[in-house]
Amino acid sequence: MATPSPETVSDQTSDKLTQSVVSAERTLETEIAGLSAVRAALKNGLAGPFKRTFDLISKSTGRVIVTGIGKSGHIGTKIAASLASTGTPSFFVHASEASHGDLGMIGNNDVVLALSWSGETQELASIVNYTRRFKVPLVAITSREDSALGRASDIVLKLPGVAEACPHGLAPTTSALIQLAIGDALAVALLEGRGFTAQDFRVLHPGGRLGASLKTARDIMHSGDRLPLASATTSMSDGIVLMTQRGFGVLGVTDELNQLIGIITDGDLRRHVSANLLNKTAGDIMTPSPKTVGPDTLSATILELVNSLSITSVFVIEDGRPVGIVHLHDLLRIGAA
Repeated sequence: MATPSPETVSDQTSDKLTQSVVSAERTLETEIAGLSAVRAALKNGLAGPFKRTFDLISKSTGRVIVTGIGKSGHIGTKIAASLASTGTPSFFVHASEASHGDLGMIGNNDVVLALSWSGETQELASIVNYTRRFKVPLVAITSREDSALGRASDIVLKLPGVAEACPHGLAPTTSALIQLAIGDALAVALLEGRGFTAQDFRVLHPGGRLGASLKTARDIMHSGDRLPLASATTSMSDGIVLMTQRGFGVLGVTDELNQLIGIITDGDLRRHVSANLLNKTAGDIMTPSPKTVGPDTLSATILELVNSLSITSVFVIEDGRPVGIVHLHDLLRIGAA
């Protein structure tokens, strides 16, 4: 048996790589078409049920109980997590576990959000029956309004029929994606409806880089005696000493009303190196109108600022007066950078 030449093996490998990329493109095109179909549905019948679901959850004094099984269950878990993290109390109840005691997690003032693409998922029967018996509002996310789930629900978010990316039309791909998309759309609409702010988000996300990026200048700034500040009339001989003592590589220059009017950096010192540098005043060599931030500026915004300007420190200003300073090392310390 002849051994394939290296050129033949290379060509075969290249063909397989090409086929995989074509497959990936086809999958993405199919799923993009599915998302476009959902957007079109919002303009043709889905908007009404979506608005009623939004109103129902907004007025609810309980939680959103998300349920499903299989791929719909996995999507439901993510939707519940997204709702909870954006200010809508929510958790996931597994459809199969519901009939073994987990129905007790559902209260009369809750709203149940049930996911089933076909709407005929047998495992949902216990939850559906429970909601009907105790008059718990039930919202279905399904592709069939006339299904068992659809007929039993108070509101049906009917998703359009879409082609699965799976070439056999069996593995939930596009259908799972658009379930997730309508869940995200609902979570974001509720977030905006509640006026949920970045500070609210921070309360629910205290850990990791996300939590760090939601800290504000007020949380991490140096203040009081740590501030490197001098008046415009301060001699540079004293100004350089102050810059060295504070260790931020900058000196803020203030006027008689303690308003920040300029800044002196290491770069400014290099540009003004001369025999009479020490005889000049801070006002002589400062860069006027420096970039500043407010006390409530997010650390992620500060990081973007220092990176875009290639600076290492920024003053925190309140009513025109410097109340703090944030150094790049502070952003590194909290994990925002």
